[in-house]
Amino acid sequence: MAVSDGSTLPWVEKYRPRRLDDIVNQEDVVTALKNIVQTKNIPHMLFTGPPGTGKTATAHAFAQELFGPRYLEDGLFVEINASDERGIETIRERVKTFARSVPFGGYGFRILLLDESDQLTDAAQHAFRRTMEQFSTTCRFILAANYSNRIIEPIQSRCAVLRFKPLSAEMVSEMLKRIAESEGLKLDDEAVSRIYEYSLGDMRKAINILQSAASLSSKVDPVVVEKAMGYVNRGEIRRMIELAFDGKFSEARDLLRQLIYFQGYQGQDIVLAISREIPNLFVSDEVKVRLVEALGETDYRIAEGGTPEVQLLSFLAKLALVKRVSV
Repeated sequence: MAVSDGSTLPWVEKYRPRRLDDIVNQEDVVTALKNIVQTKNIPHMLFTGPPGTGKTATAHAFAQELFGPRYLEDGLFVEINASDERGIETIRERVKTFARSVPFGGYGFRILLLDESDQLTDAAQHAFRRTMEQFSTTCRFILAANYSNRIIEPIQSRCAVLRFKPLSAEMVSEMLKRIAESEGLKLDDEAVSRIYEYSLGDMRKAINILQSAASLSSKVDPVVVEKAMGYVNRGEIRRMIELAFDGKFSEARDLLRQLIYFQGYQGQDIVLAISREIPNLFVSDEVKVRLVEALGETDYRIAEGGTPEVQLLSFLAKLALVKRVSV
């Protein structure tokens, strides 16, 4: 990915792809867009896929390769975020105003990126469908959506659909190590694995986690990553679970209170941390299923207003009971 000269930029922007060749793990999408640039046969397009997989960055890279580096300054490309303005007024005013204007510089059309278009109301989507028909000679539309099923069928049928896939662990690891080297960080492999576990193929989230961790220490390890994310230390959660399994309920309770009242973790943060540990426990799959079921009930009760300490203590009591009965 290209590096911006602005050292004060957030790393997500600093290391944002600038060209189609910089886009990683989306070979089919990049090939299709390069063919479109070469043939100049530009359809309306729908970019769909999970967050952080490069949809918005790809739209900007495509526009730059099509119009040149001044694609923004020359007014040939504009981005509107539909999650900020999701009503029909946005379509009637901002979108139509841009779409109907004739571009300068010899280009026959402009490009409008409607980001997070799956947030548009149904009424706004139906209005947008009509706008696509009316102004197709002066504007091409790129819609970016996390969930294509939320886009009405009449819009989908008017677009070439390009699907983005989550980034692989190898791609995320390679990018994080490249950033770490550029920023003078010491990043160990376990920290990279932990970041990927939390980001699940979302490159934007992974880079933000790395930058947050770097603000705490120039040596980024799993402990620093967990602090940056505000997650409960996995070692403490594992110890609490093992204490409950061994029947040391008072010690498990004391550790739980330490996490809640002295370290300031919310009940649902602890529930999430426990859920990550259950698959790694040395118990049968049957026991793991029962633990997940019990933890889901605990999470529901906390969400409904139950006292976190009481609900989590109830779960710890079930841990000991399940252990004795089933293992």
